[in-house]
Amino acid sequence: MYEKELAAMIKAALNAEEGILRVYSKPFEVELKEDNSPVTEADRFADNSIRQELGAAFPAYSFLTEESKDDKSRLKNDFVFIVDPVDGTKEFVSRNGEFCTNIALVYRHEVVAGVINIPTKKVLYYAVKGQGAFKLEKGKNPVRIHVSSKDSNLIALRSVSFFNEKEEALIRLHKDRITKIEALGAALKFCAIAEGLADISYRVGSGTKEWDIAAGTIILKEAGGVIKKFDGTEYAFNRDDVYNREGYMLANKVSNLLF
Repeated sequence: MYEKELAAMIKAALNAEEGILRVYSKPFEVELKEDNSPVTEADRFADNSIRQELGAAFPAYSFLTEESKDDKSRLKNDFVFIVDPVDGTKEFVSRNGEFCTNIALVYRHEVVAGVINIPTKKVLYYAVKGQGAFKLEKGKNPVRIHVSSKDSNLIALRSVSFFNEKEEALIRLHKDRITKIEALGAALKFCAIAEGLADISYRVGSGTKEWDIAAGTIILKEAGGVIKKFDGTEYAFNRDDVYNREGYMLANKVSNLLF
């Protein structure tokens, strides 16, 4: 199920990669949006490219994307593509390579397929509900991935650009279990935990939106991990209010949801 959608999502992400890297390879202008977040030609190109490609393939599906006007008619549609064309624009601007493209398919408020492509690493992660999570490196066959089984000596991932005092305090609170902290940009944190390279990550605050976590949510869950709000519930998707106002925590297993 969703094989056609997944194939189209992967193709759209890889096609957008070409334009993203073309901008990345040369000097580019950075503008500030109304919320003071940066945007570049790469964001706009990739957003348009992905919308056009997936829209042509699935004309009945709606879109929620970071760089396009939010058409609230999506709220009446069972099927919605949620897209962040360049997740981690600050990392893109600083040229540290830790940015990605996120594409998720939501059916009735649940993510059923997700793709995260990392252009600078030539690696793509994907998952479909009930079918597991996979890593696809350029020129290789897909490999199924799974979270770690660790309960101690946990590796916590923090944001490169948005790490705050509350997140730092939570990590310190659980220093008996968390023995290492690493910084990683954008939705790459979902991928690293899904692959077993790290174990937990906190995001305290209301700064993220649906497109920051939708694709990562299904990849992490299909790899055996969990994502929860701090009250223990999960986010629904394709909401009227797209902000993840209650924050969230990622973990390799339920027992490591260290609130």
